[in-house]
Amino acid sequence: MIAISLSPNTESDDVWVAIKTFCSPWTWKDGKSIGLVENWFRDKFKTDTVYSFNSGRTALYAILKSFTIGTGDEVIVQAFTCVAVPEVVMWAGAKPIYSDIDNSYNIDSSKLEKLITKKTKAVIVQHTFGVPARIKEIGKIAKKYNLVLIEDCAHSLGATVDGKLVGSFGDAAFFSFGRDKVISSVFGGVAVINKIQRSKDLKILKKLKNFYNSLSTPSSFWILQQLLHPILFHLLILPFYNFFELGKVFLVLFQRLKLLSFPIQQCEYAGKMPDGFLTRYPNGLAILAFNQLRKLDRFNRKRVSIARKYGKTIPGAIYVRYPMQLRSRNIIVKIAKKKGIFLGNWYHCVIDPFRCPLAAVGYRYGSCTNAERLAEGIVNLPTHPGMRERDVERVIMLVSSP
Repeated sequence: MIAISLSPNTESDDVWVAIKTFCSPWTWKDGKSIGLVENWFRDKFKTDTVYSFNSGRTALYAILKSFTIGTGDEVIVQAFTCVAVPEVVMWAGAKPIYSDIDNSYNIDSSKLEKLITKKTKAVIVQHTFGVPARIKEIGKIAKKYNLVLIEDCAHSLGATVDGKLVGSFGDAAFFSFGRDKVISSVFGGVAVINKIQRSKDLKILKKLKNFYNSLSTPSSFWILQQLLHPILFHLLILPFYNFFELGKVFLVLFQRLKLLSFPIQQCEYAGKMPDGFLTRYPNGLAILAFNQLRKLDRFNRKRVSIARKYGKTIPGAIYVRYPMQLRSRNIIVKIAKKKGIFLGNWYHCVIDPFRCPLAAVGYRYGSCTNAERLAEGIVNLPTHPGMRERDVERVIMLVSSP
């Protein structure tokens, strides 16, 4: 079976780390691994201001609150994104304003200035699929209008522009360690603040620190759910996923038994915050993340190598998934599934997932026509480190067949 999602980064050593951590509950909440993860980001991004949270969503929320973005403010985000971005803007009390995208699946910098009003306080720049956006051009626009520039690096840990890491261009950046991201600890995220020079910046840091200190650590049961994820996927779900869909039955069963959590809760489709969602990053998940951070360079080299076999690549991109437009997308996806190849669909809706009511998150259909057009034909090809040469060849034959 070739799967693009379903925790594609998990290797045998990650499973063993999860088992050892699962059997050591005294390490779940507090421990040195939180500091190891945060220090890794401090070293890479040359900043002292790094805080870890239970998710990328909480990291973004922390950034918005630290920059005093809230009620009455507008934040520009791109269409062709996950609900996880605009919903957090709404959690902060602000209004998401959607920008169309260019053919790189990133925000169209040529249309950005038309969206800026007196209420605009920030722009969130998503580096989609690990392909860097036109961050320098956008940075100039943000500076011109005195906007907070926030980089969404959920797909792009390790990507660069002219040799400089994405995430280090803006005023702030956030990263996600979700189950299908560049590295994975099932849940988790980091907020990074850059360019601390003025007294105003010190106030931002104080707000971020105070927000972090106000949070609790997730419950032991929630941590248990996440630690079980790589274990159950490796031992039961993935090995049987294509065997009369038995693995899928296991997945649904474990979710209904609440042994596994959902990546997004039902209330989030309408832009609402789940109860008790905002928490710190627990040490148990930091143990998983740090094990993967040590493999990041190898992971990304493998992704880029696979992407080059699929087609054109952009310098500096790391391709957590490889995007492709297919005229007969739905037919090919069905054919692929029968052959044991499960392709991805980021983002087959302009605000994903498809169950998200667009009006609830402030999107008006027809307002971002290029994003809508690209969403209709998008399919993602797998690039994860578990891909073998013959797996890549099978995918290429599938998408290139008439």
